[in-house]
Amino acid sequence: MEKPVEERIPKSLIWLCVLAFFSVLNETVFNVSLPDIAAQFGIEPSAANYVNTSFILSFAVGTAVYGKISDIYGIKKLFFISVLIYGGGSLIGLLFHFWFPALLAARFIQGAGASAVPGLIMVIVTRSIEKQHQGKAFGMIGSTVALGEGFGPILGGWIADYVHWSYLFFLPMMTLVTLPFFLRTLPDEHVKKDGLDVPGCLLFVLGIVSFTLFTTHYEWWYLTISFILFIAFVLRIRRAKEPFVEPALFKRKRFIVGVFVGGILLGTVAGFMSMIPYMMREVHQMSTSLIGGSVLFPGTISVIFFGIIGGSLVDRRGARFVMVTGLLLLGAGLLIVSLFADNNPWIISGALVLIFGGLSFVKTVISTIVAGSLSADESGSGMGFLNFSCFLAEGLGIAIVGGLLTQLRLNFPILPIVTDVAAYLYSNLTLLLLAAVIIGGAIFLIAFKEGKASLDK
Repeated sequence: MEKPVEERIPKSLIWLCVLAFFSVLNETVFNVSLPDIAAQFGIEPSAANYVNTSFILSFAVGTAVYGKISDIYGIKKLFFISVLIYGGGSLIGLLFHFWFPALLAARFIQGAGASAVPGLIMVIVTRSIEKQHQGKAFGMIGSTVALGEGFGPILGGWIADYVHWSYLFFLPMMTLVTLPFFLRTLPDEHVKKDGLDVPGCLLFVLGIVSFTLFTTHYEWWYLTISFILFIAFVLRIRRAKEPFVEPALFKRKRFIVGVFVGGILLGTVAGFMSMIPYMMREVHQMSTSLIGGSVLFPGTISVIFFGIIGGSLVDRRGARFVMVTGLLLLGAGLLIVSLFADNNPWIISGALVLIFGGLSFVKTVISTIVAGSLSADESGSGMGFLNFSCFLAEGLGIAIVGGLLTQLRLNFPILPIVTDVAAYLYSNLTLLLLAAVIIGGAIFLIAFKEGKASLDK
């Protein structure tokens, strides 16, 4: 007789999902406050977006590093250290919010600590839950993470409007109170004595930072440096005794397709969501609290439903069916926003429900596919690299959208139905993001043709 789902999922995973909500909340909680931050410091949107980009970059790096070293130091010890880092970064931000460099540093430190939770959750699922039930577990995680990402702008808008955006740094400090409780639920594990490939890690991280600078400043020497660093990284992992990322993983189609498509789709949606506060304020003259509490709220609530349903459907109908459904939801939502950017703002709110729903489905599928390509010994580095790539893509997506908003290269009429001059830029940018979703979906569907859904491992 099959065990009920509650017995198949460790208690630690359930409680860590609660903490994951608060950790990922910080990825988007500053979204609707970015215009206020830009105005307070007198900076462009591309510079203000670094408040989110700095968090997401360190968050992305952390998910890869924590996953990789979980075999060396153990999940419990890493979790304890990361929560302390998370709280420390929040305290710095609260005390020094009036100085922009300190604000960026605080967000970077926050990301370095918060990244442990979703990264280590993935490792726990891959190691302790049977593959045939991982879809439900990843659905629960995806629902929790998407809820945190979606609820962030709502809470952020309310606090920014009625108090001040700097008090957003107070929220993560509450997680310190829960630390003893979570440590009691985490399982003990045997650890290995392997070392961390520090040079490989540094080469990869610096390459990503250089590329991100290129996407916001469009200085070609940043791209050149990034290219050189990535070549050095590839050479390093091929020669290192304990490489930062196992080269053998990149020979598996299932792993490569999952990571690449996940990066494209999640980065596209993250960039789109960073654009929404600017669009709703400039085109519809909405307040920060109204954007978060009304426009984004329906989509935020919907992720609970979509995450649970998506996880069950992956186990019952397969990854391809759920991915197609998610792509259709994403595409429909983006098309509606592009067509009706200057229309009733509540149409935008309805479109966001579709986008959040599609995002929940896509996250569940990507996690399940990549997990299915890994052995138990590869779960740390493999799932860590997936998290790294997806969160990194989100940071790049936000940075690219911020750069396009600043440079105004898309500020001209394309769709006849859009007549407000202020909406041209946002409508056209959404069309560009829709094209990215179509490309990512096409890559997935070509790779996972009917009858070849398993690919080679």
